[in-house]
Amino acid sequence: VSILSVDSGVFEVLATAGNTHLGGEDFDRRLLDHFIAIFKKKNNIDLSITNTGDKAKDMAVKKAISRLRREIEAGKRQLSTASSVQIVVDSLIDGVDFSESLTRAKFEELNIDLFKKSIKPVEQVLRDAKLKTTDIDEVVLVGGSTRIPKIRQLLQDYFNGKALNKDINADEAVAWGAAVQASILSGAKDHDVLLIDVTPLTLGIETQGGIMTPLIERNSYIPVKKSKIFSTVQDQQTMVKIQVYEGERSMVKDNNLLGNFDLNDIPPAPRGTPQIEVTFEIDSNGILTVSAVEKSSGKEESITIKNDRGRLSEDEINRLVREAEEFAEEDKINRERAEARNAFETIVSITTTQTTADKEGNIVDKISSDDLEKVKEAIKEAQDWLRDNTDASKEEIEEEKSKFEKVVQPILGENFGRSASAGGSGPEYDYAEKDEL
Repeated sequence: VSILSVDSGVFEVLATAGNTHLGGEDFDRRLLDHFIAIFKKKNNIDLSITNTGDKAKDMAVKKAISRLRREIEAGKRQLSTASSVQIVVDSLIDGVDFSESLTRAKFEELNIDLFKKSIKPVEQVLRDAKLKTTDIDEVVLVGGSTRIPKIRQLLQDYFNGKALNKDINADEAVAWGAAVQASILSGAKDHDVLLIDVTPLTLGIETQGGIMTPLIERNSYIPVKKSKIFSTVQDQQTMVKIQVYEGERSMVKDNNLLGNFDLNDIPPAPRGTPQIEVTFEIDSNGILTVSAVEKSSGKEESITIKNDRGRLSEDEINRLVREAEEFAEEDKINRERAEARNAFETIVSITTTQTTADKEGNIVDKISSDDLEKVKEAIKEAQDWLRDNTDASKEEIEEEKSKFEKVVQPILGENFGRSASAGGSGPEYDYAEKDEL
């Protein structure tokens, strides 16, 4: 299901969603199971068993099922215009004929849950595009199953009685679209249509704590280019690993890794000082290029990821989108916990640097030896707690961070929470301006 904005031959895909596990074959399967059960009851022949060990018998059953399925599919199509059909297969198996009626009402009864499920992607795509049903001007039917009267009724009801556009041949629409896109990609000049596609999943990188930090959001128009500044997580860090992911979950462990590369030879500096600009760019062919450059030295590395390199299938994309919705609350908790831990670890790290005599930006000479010992003791307690409580909740982390601050902040005063790069001025916790790699 796609929502498009059409203007003077320009087609913009605003959002797309779907369920590739649902379609005409699923409806056929329901009918097949129904008729297999009837045939077994009437003739004591079970067509659902195809692995008895008797090769000849199993082959005969498989052929019978194949013939029955063909007739069922043909009958299903007739029900788009007829109220009932007769499913007939002469000598289905062992000389036994098959002849049963199928009404449209029975077909709908057997598949009503699947029909209703087919509306779910419509709801999803409207949410993604941030639109209401009343914002849609035309509902265009594509695909053979849209001929099923019940599906049409459910769709029309969902759009508050809006008339459905049935002018396009539902079976040919996909082929026409593929032909237009092939023409565009080949550089042909004899078309007056421009298709502006969107990204099916969010693209981003891993930052401290296993957090998925997005650069290009799902359903962004292609081509697209986005950049963001990151920094280091340790003092004197000279290398960062850029891990590229696609997915909708807040933690990278639940998303799909596309590739990675190292940015080396970063000039040594206190944590949070280097400025590393990461850029994601997708061209009109859907090819993703990710680059990272350290701003002061100009050192740069990049990776190019094509559509066939580690990218997810349509089935997997839809699964990730569904999981993101299903686990939204859990993901929110995990992300907040990771962010709280990062904040605590960072302020402890900055305070450690400030109270270490041979570190740049230290303030050892500005406080008494007794106060220095209190701060160092608080640092050790915080480090021990962080090491021993890796599964602590956001609330527990924030409580420990608050205890640490109550001890340290009065001693360090205005210097509390300022890295060496802050120069003694600027906002408290200046580290928060850049995500850490």
